[in-house]
Amino acid sequence: MLHFPKRSRWIFFSVSLCLLISVVVFSQGKSLAVAKESETYEALRLFASVLDLIQRDYVEEVEPKKLIYGAINGMLTSLDPHSGFLKPEEFKELQIETKGSFTGIGIEITQKDGVPTVVSPIEGTPADKAGLKPNDKIVKIGDKQTKDMTLTEVVKLLRGPKGTEVTISVFRDGWTGLKEFTLKRDVIPIRSVRFHKIEDGYGYIRVSNFLNKTTEDFKNALKELEGEKGGLKGLILDVRNNPGGLLDQAVNISDEFIDSGLIVYTDGRVADQKIKFSAHPNKIQRNYPIVVLVNEGSASASEIVAGALQDHKRAIVMGTQSFGKGSVQVVNPLPDGSAVRLTIARYYTPNGRSIQAKGITPDIVVPFVPKEKTDTNGKDKKNSILKESDLKGHLRPEGKTDEKEGKPQSKQEEVVAPAGDEIPVSGKEFVMDNQIEEAMRILKAWDIFAQFKK
Repeated sequence: MLHFPKRSRWIFFSVSLCLLISVVVFSQGKSLAVAKESETYEALRLFASVLDLIQRDYVEEVEPKKLIYGAINGMLTSLDPHSGFLKPEEFKELQIETKGSFTGIGIEITQKDGVPTVVSPIEGTPADKAGLKPNDKIVKIGDKQTKDMTLTEVVKLLRGPKGTEVTISVFRDGWTGLKEFTLKRDVIPIRSVRFHKIEDGYGYIRVSNFLNKTTEDFKNALKELEGEKGGLKGLILDVRNNPGGLLDQAVNISDEFIDSGLIVYTDGRVADQKIKFSAHPNKIQRNYPIVVLVNEGSASASEIVAGALQDHKRAIVMGTQSFGKGSVQVVNPLPDGSAVRLTIARYYTPNGRSIQAKGITPDIVVPFVPKEKTDTNGKDKKNSILKESDLKGHLRPEGKTDEKEGKPQSKQEEVVAPAGDEIPVSGKEFVMDNQIEEAMRILKAWDIFAQFKK
């Protein structure tokens, strides 16, 4: 989960190659122990010695900035899978994406077994229209093999001017070989909210990620659905395969259905990381029942919404166990245009539940049943679902790290939770799947039982 602080915190780090290193530590009221200062000094001296050795003896000359960037990135990725270093161009990409548009083919990707893998195509984009699906592996882009490419390199190859074409070679489970897709790049508006009137009195809103305008779009969707004749009898809120996004947007959407009490709170090492987010009285009273749909791809901000509505008994959560990313990242800009993404806290639901490496447990477990559930050999298809607890170096629920887990992944994209099952809501089309159908049955039963009370 990303949180952009109002104030920028600058980190200045300097290294002298003359074997003279000065470390000055400023603290408010407390000073580091002498032993700790000595340990830090020795570690920095070791770093300077290695840097000097590379610059003197390495087979080729290497720019100092490249070495420093690599060292900083290694330091951050050794902490957990979601902390990392953003080069200036990567930080710009992040800022562009959270604002809601970019030019490319329209997919969310992550790294899986060293190969860029589709998390999900963004609805209505060239990738979606061409038929790309979750868990598709992008083996080649043009004539370049993608094995062990960084996600930044992959994104650079996929993006380009509007109207230009890019050819990708894809492997999908069940195929005997690669298939080429030639896609025409386009401006990709990241539309995070889609809605549909299922039938009289029952509405459906899908939130695919949490961006700057998500709350505004969500309120507009509610207004349209609630403005229908007779208002709403029930709502399905779908956050399946939603990898998260901005913390404040998740809080705002939860606040639309909760009038008082905690929505979420964060707890970190320092005082300003211990924050409580509370609900406010709503002008519009929304007393209709809600079913929240979650699955293995619902992460971070999605889990905040589901957890808040579940703890306040405001909604029934239905589907399958969520991803389990219960940590908060702050993006800290640096003087040269780069940035540090740092995990600063864990977040907790109103009842004090930590979601980290656990996820949200649905009130009613309903697995997704795809229309085509067997492969060409007649065997049941099983998607390989990556969860927070599968990521190397992930934070433990109680804050302990298992050293046997190995080193963290060298690169993590903002989206780290691969989608589980394809959500059949694309463009203007709306297709009922088995989980939506089950949610509708629950809402209708809820309405019938409510009438018995009268």
